[in-house]
Amino acid sequence: MTNTLQGKVAIVTGVSHDGQVGQAVAKALAAEGATLAICARTRENVDARAAELRQGGTHVLGVSASLTDEGQVRGLIADVVKEFQRIDILVNLAGGLTRYKPAVDHSLEDWRAEVDNNLLSAFLTSREVLPHMTKVGGGSIINFARAGGPQANMVAYNCAKAGVEALTRTLALEGRDAGVRVNAIAPGLVDTGSNIAAMKPKDLKRWTKREDIAAAVVFLASSAAAGVTGQILPVTGWGL
Repeated sequence: MTNTLQGKVAIVTGVSHDGQVGQAVAKALAAEGATLAICARTRENVDARAAELRQGGTHVLGVSASLTDEGQVRGLIADVVKEFQRIDILVNLAGGLTRYKPAVDHSLEDWRAEVDNNLLSAFLTSREVLPHMTKVGGGSIINFARAGGPQANMVAYNCAKAGVEALTRTLALEGRDAGVRVNAIAPGLVDTGSNIAAMKPKDLKRWTKREDIAAAVVFLASSAAAGVTGQILPVTGWGL
């Protein structure tokens, strides 16, 4: 532990299953001394991840919420402020690819679900934390885009992640006078437990490691990235 984030309060969304990116990010922030609020839809998963973090001595608030629901997002932020009195870091990790099919087969429900999970959630949480970061003199918002150009059979996801990039750059412009930095990480194919189980790769050498993504989050959250805002940082491992 180097304590680069000592005294900082970080919210990490999408901290759910064992072996996923959210778990790695939360552990990395905790290792640097951050106090944590973690969030996912399923209470059982949030409680399990919070218990892991508390074993290391981290003060953790676990909240179950749907981040596509405006009222629940406001409730999450209110709970964090009540518990910790400040917010310094927001990691918008909630989302992911759930609709993989040709565009002509995407229903309106498919479109809305994918865009809401990946883009609306990031907008709502960012909008709610900005005033609190402004009150404490600044902060860091870290979104998640995607590496590479659009791919077939992912039209809603592609558009949602393009929107995340636009959201990142817009909020960076709006937050600069308040000292709020906004950046995004664009990972390649990540070695999550679910990806490995689904794809059964023979070789993981070109996959992006969860720990590398977590390290990038720590960098963007810390004073080492004080001059970095409005940027999309690719973290692709050897996949390039």
